[in-house]
Amino acid sequence: MTTALDKPPAARTPEKSDALNLVNAVFRAREISIGGALLLLILGTWIANPSFLDSQGVKDLLLNASILVLLAVGQSVVVVTRNIDLSVGSVVGLTAFSCGDFVSGTSHGPVVVMLLGIAIGAACGLVSGALVSIGKVPALVVTLGMLYVVQGLGYFLAHGGQINAVNLPDSVLSLGSGSILGIPYLPLIAFAVLAGTGYYLRTYRSGRELYAIGSSPDAAQLAGIPIRRRILAAYVFSGAIAGFAGALWLARFGTVVANAASGWELTVVSAVVVGGVAITGGVGSVWGAALGALLLTTMSGALVVLKVNPFWEQAITGVLLIAAITADRIVQVRTTNALRKRNRR
Repeated sequence: MTTALDKPPAARTPEKSDALNLVNAVFRAREISIGGALLLLILGTWIANPSFLDSQGVKDLLLNASILVLLAVGQSVVVVTRNIDLSVGSVVGLTAFSCGDFVSGTSHGPVVVMLLGIAIGAACGLVSGALVSIGKVPALVVTLGMLYVVQGLGYFLAHGGQINAVNLPDSVLSLGSGSILGIPYLPLIAFAVLAGTGYYLRTYRSGRELYAIGSSPDAAQLAGIPIRRRILAAYVFSGAIAGFAGALWLARFGTVVANAASGWELTVVSAVVVGGVAITGGVGSVWGAALGALLLTTMSGALVVLKVNPFWEQAITGVLLIAAITADRIVQVRTTNALRKRNRR
C-alpha cells in the first residue's frame, strides 16, 4: 500500500526494479506490523473486558477514530513532501465554532456546514502553504505561528461563549449520530476520503510527484516538477480536510468551545509517523497513517476500559513516536545500503 514515484516501465532496469520492490516490501511490512499490533490490542482488551467489543463499544471506537483518521490523511499529504502542518488542531476548533455560530438558530443543513468548514480550512491552508512554498519560510515556524493565530482568532470570535447543541439544526446533529445499516456516517465519510486520497496519490502523476519532492527536492526540481505549486496544494488540502473535520466535530459533539481539538496537532503527527509516513518525507501512505490513528484511538479507549491511569496514554504515545522515528532511520540506512549493493552488481 506504500506509494512510491515510479519511472516508466520501459526505462526500468532489473536492478532498479529489484530495489523498488525492496523498498515497497519494507514499508508494506511496516503497515502489516501496525495492523497486527492493533489486532492484538483489541483482542487483549476484549479478553480482559468483553464489553469492549459489544455493539456500542465498536460504534464508539469507529466514531472516536473518524476525525483523527481524517486529520491524519491530510497531514500525510504534507509530511510526504518533507513538511509539517501544526495548525490542524486549531483549524478544527475555529471551523467547528464558526460553523456552529453560522447555523445556530437556522434551518441550514449539513451540506452548508461542511462546505463552510472546508472553505475556512482551505483558506488557512492557503496562507500556510504560500508562506512555506513561495515565502520559503520553514514549515515548522509557519504552522506553529498559524496555530496561535488561528487559535487567537477563535477566542476572539467566541468571546468566552460556546455553541450549544440545542441551537443547532437537527439535520446537522443527525450527521454525527446517524448511521446506515448500523454503521455511523462519520466512519463511512472518513473511509471515503481515505480511499480517494490513497487512490490519487498512487495513481495520478501529480500525487506521485509529492513523493518525489519529499525524497529529493533538488532532483524533483531538475525533473521539472512544479515544487511550489505541489507544496501549496498539499497545504490547501490539509487545511480543507481540517476544516471538514471541524464541521464533523460540530455534528459529532454539538456543544463546542473555541479551543476544541486543542493539542490534537501533536496527536495527528504521532498517528502519521507511527503509521509509517517518514517525517523526513518521501515514503509512507495514507493507509498506514489511518492505521496509526486507529491504533492511538483504540489504545486510548482500551486504557479507559481497563481503568488505567490516563498518564500512560501520553507516555505510550511518546514511546511509540520515538520508536517509529528510530525504526524509520534504521530502515532508511539499511535500505540505502541494500540499494547500493544491488547497484554495484
